[in-house]
Amino acid sequence: MKKGDILPLRIDAAAYEGKGIGRADGLAVFVPGTAPGDLARVRIDRKKSNFAEGTLLDVLEPGPDRIVPRCSHASHCGGCTWQHVAYPAQSDFKRAHVRDHLHRIGGLHHIDPHPTLSDGRTFGYRNKMEYTFADRRWLTPEEIASGAPIDSDGVALGLHAPGRYDKVLDLRECHLQDPVSYALLDWLRTYAVRHGIAPYNPVKKHGFLRNLMVRNGQHTGDLMVNLVTNGEDETITGPLVDALLAAFPHITTVVQNVNDTPSPTSVGRYERVLFGPGVIRERLGPHTYEIGANAFFQTNTPMAERLYATAVAYADLRPTDHLVDLYCGVGSISMYASPNVRRVTGIELNPVSIRNAEANRDRNGVTNVEFVLGDVKDTFSDIPDVLITDPPRAGMHADVVARIAELRIPRIAYVSCNSSTMARDLALLNEVYETLEVQPVDMFPQTYHIECVAKLRLR
Repeated sequence: MKKGDILPLRIDAAAYEGKGIGRADGLAVFVPGTAPGDLARVRIDRKKSNFAEGTLLDVLEPGPDRIVPRCSHASHCGGCTWQHVAYPAQSDFKRAHVRDHLHRIGGLHHIDPHPTLSDGRTFGYRNKMEYTFADRRWLTPEEIASGAPIDSDGVALGLHAPGRYDKVLDLRECHLQDPVSYALLDWLRTYAVRHGIAPYNPVKKHGFLRNLMVRNGQHTGDLMVNLVTNGEDETITGPLVDALLAAFPHITTVVQNVNDTPSPTSVGRYERVLFGPGVIRERLGPHTYEIGANAFFQTNTPMAERLYATAVAYADLRPTDHLVDLYCGVGSISMYASPNVRRVTGIELNPVSIRNAEANRDRNGVTNVEFVLGDVKDTFSDIPDVLITDPPRAGMHADVVARIAELRIPRIAYVSCNSSTMARDLALLNEVYETLEVQPVDMFPQTYHIECVAKLRLR
């Protein structure tokens, strides 16, 4: 087997990151867009000493879990990696990936994770989508192979092509958010074409429209449109907002983020409120949060509640407890857990998150929660009764793991968005803490991403 070879390949399993795995010449071959059981015609694109990577050319014989994707862009869009796989199988694959990480990385062979927790919604679950403008749309491999003359110039608005941050897939449908999200995208693209509003070109560094971001409150019905633009031009934004509100009267706020720098970020150098309060409201449990255009908030509101409820259950909270919420962010877990304990201390290194957390706490009249800017190594004045930790994808720093082991906190609930780094941390804690159970929680159907909660007790 060598690069460029085309061969039939039976897909045996689903790999992490949404690829299928088959074997040829004794090597594992990873192929995106495949499903276990598929017999696929594959082109080898990369060959290493212990694995190879390929591109799916045809499905010769579909496996039992392969389905027809709902979206016409599924085979080319980076937003959904598993839309061609039936959802029950997606759920099983995610549980298997968590099990593999716990056993292979964590050495926790006694743990069999629970079946993946889901609320049954496989589309329309996101409360935020961000789209990018371009003055040329990305051409699919099929369009290029056709040899037909194709005009790709104009206004494109959609998601980046997989692995290509300089190319935009011009969307004609998208099902990840409420249908209003795509309706807004389509309306704005049409408006830009009709009124000659140029998309931003990052190479030539000219053009006005850079990004469209849509946020909606799934429990409140609030709806935000955030336009990211290259500079200000009231002659454009004034008529645009008037027309937008006439077409979508249920919009509750319109925000403009002005990014007049070369950076591709959708966070503006400054922000203007063009209509409404500039924030949306959303509820998590008994509390209401105000969410700005650039504020962090869990992307799947109902499943965030299920995730937090699992963490609270695994922490076995008691009315006399002092709870520490490590990596507390904007304080959503701290506040969710606050009715169950005497006192909560949220610890976070990001000062902006701390300010947002304090504002959320004060707005909701929560009196038993304090937020501390700092590191777990430096901020404990006494040993708490219980710890909930929700680190970033990289997991906890080794110094933090060592400090937790040193403190010997009786009960821990570990919330993770990356089961491989969670397994690494659990292995480091294993001499001091026993891992009792792990619950996968599916916040992102149609993708390979999976959240987990682990229940730990002091040995």
